Amino acid sequence: MDSRGTPVRKLTARSAILSALLGAHPAEAPVSWIVRVAVGLGLQESAVRAALTRMVAGGDLERRDSAYRLAPRLIERQHRQDEAMHPPTGAWDGTWRLAIVTVGADDSTDRAAFREMLRAKKFGELREGVWTRPDNLGTEFPAGAARRLTAFTGHPGEPDGELAERLFRPDAWAENARLLLSAMAQAEFIGDRFEVAAATVRHILNDPMLPAELLPPHWPGRELRASYVNFRAEFAEFAEALMGSAVPRQR
Repeated sequence: MDSRGTPVRKLTARSAILSALLGAHPAEAPVSWIVRVAVGLGLQESAVRAALTRMVAGGDLERRDSAYRLAPRLIERQHRQDEAMHPPTGAWDGTWRLAIVTVGADDSTDRAAFREMLRAKKFGELREGVWTRPDNLGTEFPAGAARRLTAFTGHPGEPDGELAERLFRPDAWAENARLLLSAMAQAEFIGDRFEVAAATVRHILNDPMLPAELLPPHWPGRELRASYVNFRAEFAEFAEALMGSAVPRQR
């Protein structure tokens, strides 16, 4: 949270580079574009160039000639980000899907990665090794993960809404979404809006994607996504004004 009460992080050279490339398709850009856009957002050129060097060394970026592109692990994050912009709207028949971990982790790193995969698939942890969610997403697990899980569907013994709130806290998600919408409306400079947009997409990635029957009234998910899409259009115009027509496509 920042001083405005929103989950917004202060813009750094690294966060600006990552956010810009995560929104670009393909996720790469010439170094001249990255530097000029970051400077236009209020960052120092020296800080941006130093961040590029560190990000290549740290495995965040790959350099190809005079361009940088996201590393494969961040391309996967971009795919999840793109998918999160289009939540499912199909009907839900009231069943829940359970995923029981039946093959343990090799070590703590493997355990943490496996848990993160289940969270990315929008499952909530009912207890150690037992994960569940409403069966409205048609979730498929990677082959390696599927071999470690036993999955089936059923109906919980407690009210659906209570279980959804306990596992996914949709009311809290909605409150933070409204704070982000307010922050975007009040942000005066594009650098400030860029910070809010970066926080917005992180928050969208954490949307539990519950069926409509389990959402609180006046769910702000669609409005928050529209706010982010509108900013990406503004950012594309901003970058084009700085660089001319040869800019990465934003969406």
